[in-house]
Amino acid sequence: MTRRPPWTVLGVPVDSIAPKAGGPRFGTERSPDALRACELASRLGARDLGDLDVRIVGAGRDQVTGIVGWPSVATVTSTIRRDVGAVLAGGGRPLLLGGCCSILMGAGAAVRDTRGRFALAYVDGHLDMYDHVSSPTGEAADMPLGALLGLGWPSLLATMGSEPVLAGADVTVLGARDETEAADIGDLPGRLAVTVHGPADIAEDPGGLAESTRERFTAAGVPFWLHLDVDVLDESVFGATDYLLPGGLDLSTLAELLRPLGRADSLLGASVGCYNPDKDPDGSCAVALADLLVDVLGDQGRR
Repeated sequence: MTRRPPWTVLGVPVDSIAPKAGGPRFGTERSPDALRACELASRLGARDLGDLDVRIVGAGRDQVTGIVGWPSVATVTSTIRRDVGAVLAGGGRPLLLGGCCSILMGAGAAVRDTRGRFALAYVDGHLDMYDHVSSPTGEAADMPLGALLGLGWPSLLATMGSEPVLAGADVTVLGARDETEAADIGDLPGRLAVTVHGPADIAEDPGGLAESTRERFTAAGVPFWLHLDVDVLDESVFGATDYLLPGGLDLSTLAELLRPLGRADSLLGASVGCYNPDKDPDGSCAVALADLLVDVLGDQGRR
């Protein structure tokens, strides 16, 4: 078993609902601070580099691009790409505390820049494969997986470098269950060769499915990135997120799913998104999320 580098924590305080510039942090922008208050970095033995100087601003869909908060979304993506790339180039293992799922665009570009081909385990209640036209909201959080696969506004894709960042065959989505989204995008995942496992697949054998996913990446000879959106959890289990859905996972099932992935030697880095402290007045969701991350990303029980 190889010695993995310690985690390097980077806060990415963005919310793609996009507030006006100059106001206090709100929504998912507050997530990094809430998780730090649970002593996440010290419990993981991580180095904490603080927050990136990023913010998505400008409510309303841009009339040209159709993206809420444009052009700040491009600036945020470029900054994440640069700073995550620096951690990876220095031999570090980034843990990004979002923020919303838009953070994955810059992170994915940074992995490709520094490591070349990689795979993605995308643990999320949504597929996030909309583009600037098909998205019902225009929020960048609707678009990260689509953008990494080469779909979207050309100037946004350009912030990630040569496209696509990822091949569909190197992506596994775990937990998607939004029926409206699935109807909107139709057979797009299949056409792009993206593997999708819903909650029913996971419930049968969470750990086994994760192990087979990890082994498939290993067989392809590629390391991988792990992304967690907390809306993969059922709305009755974790209410502190903006897009609540029934039919999701409970915390113990999610932990079983994540452990083989989070403790893998081939894991390059991880990101977590869409926790909203504004909807967590007693802090119980922050505690549960921090406990989960320490469990699944720690070095105990590694494989």
